[in-house]
Amino acid sequence: MATAIQKITLSSARDIPFNKLVLSQANVRRIKAGVSIDEMAESIARRGLIQSLHVRPVLDADGHETGMFEVPAGGRRYRALEVLVKQKRLARTAPVPCVVGDANSDILIDEVSLVENMERAPLHPLDQFRAFQAMRDKGMTEEAIAAAFFVGVPIVKQRLRLAAVAPALLEIYAEDGMTLEQLMAFTVSPDHDRQQQVWDTIKEGWQKEPYHIRRMLTETTVRASDRRAIFVGVEDYEAAGGLVLRDLFQSDDGGWLQDPALLDRLVADKLKLAADEIASEGWKWVDAALSFPYGHEQGLRELVGTAVDLTDEECATREALRDEYDRLKAEYSEADELPDAIDVRLGDIEQALEAFEQRPTIYDPADIAIAGVFVSLDSDGSLSVDRGYVRPEDERPVETEGSDAPEVDCEADQQAAPVVQRAVITIGGQAAEPEDEEEDGVKPLPERLVIELTAHRTLALRDTVAEHPDVAMTLLLHKLVSDTFRHTAPTGCLEASVRHIFFPAQSEELKDSPAAHEIADRHARWGDHVPADDQALWDWLTHLDPGTRLDLLAHCVSFGVNALFERPNPYGSGVSQHGLDVRLAQADRLARETGLDMVTAGWRPTVSNYLGRVTKPRILEAVREGAGERAAQLIDHLKKGDMAKEAERLLAETGWLPEPLRLIDPEDGQASEPGAETGAQDEAALPDFLTDEGEGEDPVDDEDEIQHAVAAE
Repeated sequence: MATAIQKITLSSARDIPFNKLVLSQANVRRIKAGVSIDEMAESIARRGLIQSLHVRPVLDADGHETGMFEVPAGGRRYRALEVLVKQKRLARTAPVPCVVGDANSDILIDEVSLVENMERAPLHPLDQFRAFQAMRDKGMTEEAIAAAFFVGVPIVKQRLRLAAVAPALLEIYAEDGMTLEQLMAFTVSPDHDRQQQVWDTIKEGWQKEPYHIRRMLTETTVRASDRRAIFVGVEDYEAAGGLVLRDLFQSDDGGWLQDPALLDRLVADKLKLAADEIASEGWKWVDAALSFPYGHEQGLRELVGTAVDLTDEECATREALRDEYDRLKAEYSEADELPDAIDVRLGDIEQALEAFEQRPTIYDPADIAIAGVFVSLDSDGSLSVDRGYVRPEDERPVETEGSDAPEVDCEADQQAAPVVQRAVITIGGQAAEPEDEEEDGVKPLPERLVIELTAHRTLALRDTVAEHPDVAMTLLLHKLVSDTFRHTAPTGCLEASVRHIFFPAQSEELKDSPAAHEIADRHARWGDHVPADDQALWDWLTHLDPGTRLDLLAHCVSFGVNALFERPNPYGSGVSQHGLDVRLAQADRLARETGLDMVTAGWRPTVSNYLGRVTKPRILEAVREGAGERAAQLIDHLKKGDMAKEAERLLAETGWLPEPLRLIDPEDGQASEPGAETGAQDEAALPDFLTDEGEGEDPVDDEDEIQHAVAAE
């Protein structure tokens, strides 16, 4: 039996005057969604009506057509046309393309309205990105595209950037193989090969977060917030041909500089220019570098200059600013919050007063001829210039009475000698240590790292000893009594000469530590009062009150504190194992007596000062002790670089310290674990992407605790 073929009848299409149309009450759309009516009206005015309206004749009570037509499908288009009519941009009788349905159809008008909206498939975002790209390729500017689609120019730039990702990754996104957020992360780098390489690396793993993709794409770049980039200026870097990677989808702090070698060359060139300019002042030498280690000026004599006097006008200005500052502070002293204008004004006054305090210093030309200058970069990228340091070999010979030495024409000698030595610019930097291979067990800490860690502790001990004169007195008496009555006693922790102990190995951040700043400030305060003449110094010390004498004694004694680890030498040169044990034991006693806490002193485990310098088992051990077993389990699969960065974040506020920085318990000789008490709260410290796995394993006992870490050979 043959199956009857249903005949399909299409609705007729014709133009109907707008004033003959009315919106059907059967239209199912009630909630505003998508493009606004005003934007649609502008689109129709620009492009015309792209899609016809679906209408049905309106019948009277007898079933006859009235000449009016209701619109069940296309209500938003009807409203947009209505806006244009009200704005007199469209005539009320303008013909509107319509598809006319049968008024007597068995299909309900509600069904027509519903299906017209339900069967409309939204455009895939990638199709929109590619459409924008095609329009730009055909000559439309980004501004023109933004105006045509009523979006901002930054939105157009973002979509064009998305369309420029590697085609293979776009196809993966089209097939829902990656999220839009992941695709956004790939736009950081324009290198398609690198994009594909990163995707191939992470596609089979679990760590596919956008931030991880961005980090991998920019791991060989330099942040625009880096002090070198700030010093050179991103504009000058780009003018020299350097490329800057920008993230259009989130804040990137100015982006990433893609050519570190070019940046370092520009830094060296700019430092050289600054050094040459300073050398023209007549200094004998100018030493320029990216940074100098802590204590680099030790052994040099610092010149005392005279600050340039303020003019009468400058003095009047300074006094007026001080009066205004005091008046504003008094006027708003009881206000809970300062008005923005007042807050800004107070800040401006503080900067102006600070400028008066930072006046240039004048030095004796004869001193300039034998002294030099250190030029480096501060952490904020500004140029740091420290003038007036005399090397021992440049000191003038001391003339004695009755000397038969011939007189020297100083003026002629200065003219004959070169005024300034060519500045030596060295951009120093410690080479990255190769990543250790994974090994079973925990290796001993590297010897250099132990020396650097104990340098931190020595510096902090000096600072805290200087703040405890009574302890300093006990320390000094202990050393003097030992030398007097126990002639074979080891030197111990105090070099009572007092001989300044320098650090043979130190991390870059040591000179910026709180203890370093405190010691430098304290030394500068004392140095302002200490007479240069030997007899005057004796008289000055004699007339000091007991409290001031104790403070000065503590300050001087603190420079002899030596809590450094060093390799024992059984053959007589250096320190013996017994001497090292005595030194470190005394350092622990000194730390307990002064209440030294390395966490309070400002030390935190970072990639540069510890975590990036040890093996992966050591990193996991640190996280396990400081943040708990669960945190260690959840990062144990990461590569060493990523593991070190995550460990730095996890340990930031735990108070964890490596063995060389811990206090030794005098009862059992074991180093305390400052971070252990926070391990129970490790879940709160974990990042969001680590909180859903790694459950249910027991903590692992740490069996590698010893009194002092033994350095690796």
